[in-house]
Amino acid sequence: MRKQFGGVPASYNLTRDQEEAEALIEEWYVHLDTQIFVLCGYAGTGKTYLLDRVVKKLGLVAGESAAFVAPTGKAASVLIRGGTPASTVHSLIYIREEDIEADEDGVVVSERFLRFTKREKIDSKIKLIVVDETSMVSDEVLRDLLSFGVKCLFCGDPAQLPPVGGSNSLLTMPCATLTQIVRQEESAIVRLATRARAGEFLPYGTYGEGVEIVPRRALTEARLRELFCNADQIIVGANRTRAYVNAKTREFRGIPQTEKLPVDGEKLICTRNDWSKALDAEKNYHLVNGIIGTCFNVRPFGDGLGALDFRADFLEDTAYDLPFDTGVFTEGRYLHGYGDKAYFMQDGALVHESNYEAHRAARVRREETVCRFEFAYAVTCHKAQGSEYDSVVVVDESAYFENGRQWLYTAITRARKKLVIIR
Repeated sequence: MRKQFGGVPASYNLTRDQEEAEALIEEWYVHLDTQIFVLCGYAGTGKTYLLDRVVKKLGLVAGESAAFVAPTGKAASVLIRGGTPASTVHSLIYIREEDIEADEDGVVVSERFLRFTKREKIDSKIKLIVVDETSMVSDEVLRDLLSFGVKCLFCGDPAQLPPVGGSNSLLTMPCATLTQIVRQEESAIVRLATRARAGEFLPYGTYGEGVEIVPRRALTEARLRELFCNADQIIVGANRTRAYVNAKTREFRGIPQTEKLPVDGEKLICTRNDWSKALDAEKNYHLVNGIIGTCFNVRPFGDGLGALDFRADFLEDTAYDLPFDTGVFTEGRYLHGYGDKAYFMQDGALVHESNYEAHRAARVRREETVCRFEFAYAVTCHKAQGSEYDSVVVVDESAYFENGRQWLYTAITRARKKLVIIR
């Protein structure tokens, strides 16, 4: 089977708008002094394939003279799985600085502060920066990226949701726009997404193999169990719906209601940035808001604290011994504030900083910031943005949002092969 890029066969004739975009990108890179080129394209128009092709035609090498970046680790992993070396925008722009205290064996026992500062310059061999999923990058980060003076090719889908708590103005000023659908493998999903983007009403029914819209009232308990347990990701709009679906999915998986804390193998999402905790050996990815993965070795301590091991769903590495706030699981609210610390003691205990004095006779082995996790069988559409899944269930709550058309389009385009919309 021929290798594919974003669902597009590796060898096919370019569409007319792809040919025009390719010529414009080449002209811009070779002959023009402007730093920015903005390529817009809707789902299924072959953006990823075109980027890979044009970078090679320019004589650049991905991961060397051409740096491919994305706003999140999960978005970068989509490129990596397609064969393109990629990293996060953050790791390209910023340097991690920390003031640490270590014991006589060199083991870190305290991180007194941690911050990220913008690099003065980036690797001189980088001649082009390709930014995927541009719609998720805020204008503030874009300004920092452009300060390096390197040519930047921005690519994104203008119909998707804007970044949370920010704005992105680049995609309103495209240099080229891809509109013709070329993706065949997921044509039913792409056709449905195109109709959603146009604001059409989508009636109940089957839209292709594995693609359907079903009424919520008609779902039996057995059908709901099948959908929730077999989906790679469930996407919802409201937090109350998220809580209900997560609880229902745990019930379907045979986890007793009395088992409030996560059990080994459950799916969790990080809900707070913690740049001090690397998720991989190279420290390219960190435990930041929106990272979804699997937990292991979950063990509760007192004081509203627990510890667990965590593996992000796009990595093979595991982050060990992460202290986390158990309150959201046991009481429906976080018990520890932002930036609170916990101490791993030499005797194996884990205590909150407020109770450290009661344990001061025991030697401190390590100090850590308390993490925040929640169940992630269901997540909101914003949390799923930048990711792709083979099988997706969408609980359609687009009517709750002012930008409901963008919400539904973004939710639909998270699916690669199977999609069920419950409305």
